[in-house]
Amino acid sequence: MVRKPKYQQVFDAIKEAIREGRYEPGQKLPSEAQLLDEFGTSRITVIRALRELQQRGLVQRRAGSGTYVMDAPPVGGSFLFGLLIPNLGETEIFGPICQGMAESAQRRNHALLWGDITPASEEKEIQTLDLCRQYVAKKVVGVFFAPLERTPQNDRINQAAVAVLEKAGIPIVLLDRNFLPYPNGSPYDLVAIDHRRAGFMATEHLLKLGCERIAFVAYTHSASTVDARIAGYREALFVWGLPLEPSLVWRVNGNGASELGPMVKTLKPQAIVCANDRTAGQVMHALIELGFQIPDEVRIVGIDDVQYAALLPVPLTTVHQPCREIGVAAVAAMLERIGSPEMPRRDILLDCRLVVRESCGENSADELATPHPKIEEES
Repeated sequence: MVRKPKYQQVFDAIKEAIREGRYEPGQKLPSEAQLLDEFGTSRITVIRALRELQQRGLVQRRAGSGTYVMDAPPVGGSFLFGLLIPNLGETEIFGPICQGMAESAQRRNHALLWGDITPASEEKEIQTLDLCRQYVAKKVVGVFFAPLERTPQNDRINQAAVAVLEKAGIPIVLLDRNFLPYPNGSPYDLVAIDHRRAGFMATEHLLKLGCERIAFVAYTHSASTVDARIAGYREALFVWGLPLEPSLVWRVNGNGASELGPMVKTLKPQAIVCANDRTAGQVMHALIELGFQIPDEVRIVGIDDVQYAALLPVPLTTVHQPCREIGVAAVAAMLERIGSPEMPRRDILLDCRLVVRESCGENSADELATPHPKIEEES
């Protein structure tokens, strides 16, 4: 029989004591020094066991005070969480984010409650609030919320949804985006990439290839992440000493070639940074319909690196989001928040990276272009 690691033995012993009522809800556990003596082990082992108990939601560690049994430890040490993602079927990053969350929650014996929301805008707004109330009625211990976007009342609905959960005392972890306009923060933990950096990275790549007239395309009523990405785009232009032209930031309604055609023909951008890969795909199809050659006449870069990015008519250069890892980090953030509700709010920003494909025209950059660092290294 394989002997359990020492920290697991300490974890199991304290967990069993809590279940049997030897440690009551709200009661302070013995100090680390007392646990060292009781189990005859090292401080590192005890700390690891206490951290695992906290992640399972069984105890709460208070700085300068000690470790306490949670007031309402869940049956079997498992939690029920609510997943509130109104744009789940429309924004491709949320599929792998949810997969990462589900795998992480299952490993910890927790459960995710998913709600179905229709694609219709007005019904989506109503159903978002209805789902919040259902989660309150089902007594979920936390909600993962990706704020609604691209509906007429999305800002109002997002704030109303948060108010419902807040009134019920349910912790919230935001996924990918804030519900307040950029650059405002919120009282809740956020797990995402640094969207401003992503916009900077995409724009700077085109600048290194010699592009000077670079447009940014986004849809109206988009999430606050888009404003952060635009801020990164503008910062890259500023760092490279290029003028900031408001006319090159386009907010479109999604009417394809009829909408993009006049802007491209009038303003003549050398390249376009798109708010996300979905926008990039639609811009690419619209430009091809108008007879533009990509990347010879217009270069395109997206953000997200969704599954179909490499399958577009011209494979898309884009900024990769580590979606599955965002999901895993979100579950960890929620468990830490439940265990230590007094912690300051956090923005947990995961790293992102540029994925170079044909749409940016890196391999066909003209002689005046600034060499890409990778090319310099190889030469």
